[in-house]
Amino acid sequence: MQASPGKTIRHRLNRGGDRSANNALWTIAMVRMRSEPRTQTYVTRRTAQGMSNKEIQRCLKRYIIRELYPLILADLSDAATIT
Repeated sequence: MQASPGKTIRHRLNRGGDRSANNALWTIAMVRMRSEPRTQTYVTRRTAQGMSNKEIQRCLKRYIIRELYPLILADLSDAATIT
């Protein structure tokens, strides 16, 4: 759902879901923004493109999930085969 007038494009965010998982994602994103050179380069590039800090964090969280989700699924399938 679009939530902004004019030229700026913003969408209403879904605040539902697993709050502890969202908190973990936020923590991972913050640590990466402060200490990982690859992420710092990404943040610099996105800032130059005019993105706000919250928009950059949102993109980082999506990237982190794309990295972690297959690992979580693999771990769950390994746990299911053991029991």
